[in-house]
Amino acid sequence: MNEWAELDRALDAMAASGPAEVREDGEWLAELSGLHCELRVQGKNSLVHLWSGERSVTRRLLRIQEQTEDRIVLEVQRFGRAKPSRIEFLRTDLPRSTGRITREQFRARFQRILAERFPDAQIDPLTAAPDLRRSFSGWYARGRMREGSRAYALLAIAPGESAAALEAMLAHGIIWLDWVRGRAERQPIEALRLFVPQGSAKLLRERAMALSSAARTEIFEYREWDWQIQKADAQDAGNLESWLVPRRQAEELLQAAREAASRVPALARLLDDSSGALRIRVLAGAKEAAFCFRGLEFAWWSKEGMKFGWGDAPQFLSTAKEPQLERLIAKLDLQRNPLASDTNTRNYRAAPERWLESLVLEDCTRLDASLDPNHLYSQMPALAAGDRGILDLLGVTRRGRLVVIELKASEDIQLPLQAVDYWLRVRRHQRDGDFERYGYFPGVALDPKPPLAWLAAPALRFHPTADILLKYFSAEICVTRVGLNENWRRGLKVMLRQ
Repeated sequence: MNEWAELDRALDAMAASGPAEVREDGEWLAELSGLHCELRVQGKNSLVHLWSGERSVTRRLLRIQEQTEDRIVLEVQRFGRAKPSRIEFLRTDLPRSTGRITREQFRARFQRILAERFPDAQIDPLTAAPDLRRSFSGWYARGRMREGSRAYALLAIAPGESAAALEAMLAHGIIWLDWVRGRAERQPIEALRLFVPQGSAKLLRERAMALSSAARTEIFEYREWDWQIQKADAQDAGNLESWLVPRRQAEELLQAAREAASRVPALARLLDDSSGALRIRVLAGAKEAAFCFRGLEFAWWSKEGMKFGWGDAPQFLSTAKEPQLERLIAKLDLQRNPLASDTNTRNYRAAPERWLESLVLEDCTRLDASLDPNHLYSQMPALAAGDRGILDLLGVTRRGRLVVIELKASEDIQLPLQAVDYWLRVRRHQRDGDFERYGYFPGVALDPKPPLAWLAAPALRFHPTADILLKYFSAEICVTRVGLNENWRRGLKVMLRQ
């Protein structure tokens, strides 16, 4: 008993000394400062009891495996289980963020909800612990469940998570499905189950349309107020939200923007510059045009007038403010330059995908000689599917085959599925004959075959999980990875194609 008393004092000292947390078999339970901890004797058993407003855990204490100032490990036994487990008290440098604690609380609660809503299922303990080596995100609770002879990988997202977390969920779900399948010894994993808050399944259902039968995905929506769970109809993705602005309307806007720019000396000089540093891009909706210096927007034109500047508060251009615009352009020319000596400035590093896009638009044959340089469109210019961080080009080969090109300048686990997001919409417009109807690809006899999909990024910047995601795509989607040189700002070179 003296040993337990010493342990009790050590736990009190750890809780008082700074941030510390409690884990069971590697799973985070709580911050130590937010828990009550009691060691007591009940009959012949020594027990450890941990409780807070969120949970209560009681375990039979078998022995102390390790005890130092920074770490205490107890071998314990859950009631009704023969195999011992471990409870670990660990001093940390910083307390867990509010978001991480919220996710752990959701994981514990959702474990109980699943057991209630699927009473005939066997549900393995869920985890929300991130594992960067395997690309398992801490955004989600993940695990496995079995219903009779069927087994599933599952991923659940807490209410209130960011739009980015929801958008990335299918990619992380496929990675988890593949990993679980690779370790399923007895019962094959039949499908992936995703659990999302009510009203947020639409994007997942859309993207799941691009997957093969090997990645069969079941999507469930839950109501937070009563935790009712309902399966979403995977076939009912609705209309893919995208539209095409008639090409003539886009060209008229571009022409009006050029005419306005020609009356501003600083912009007029850029328009005449043969380097191609300036491009004018039509924004979604075709009501505003953006002036881009090597892809970086710095001025905008609409019927209301010309604006310029940085951030969320651009100012309207007037004669008195033209010197400010001159200085802005001079600074861009100095800092956003492929030969710039200082590559850590904001102007150099901002919007790298847009810079990469400008190089492809300047001469798409550098990417592939089969592309027709006369027909290459940046986001169509208004093939819009909402603001999902997508950067796409749509081109056509000299033989008339449509090509969706997704560009990334850095590693992104989302790259394949973002390309698919765009591909699905291009395919729908292709089937409906919208490109011909709205004046795109004039003079080109478009091949009715499905569009090709090219993922273009620096060769060393493809995320390691890309191969996993691509093997679960529908056979209709032909994907090619185009690896570029690392110093692509000084000129595009294709280093690999696979």
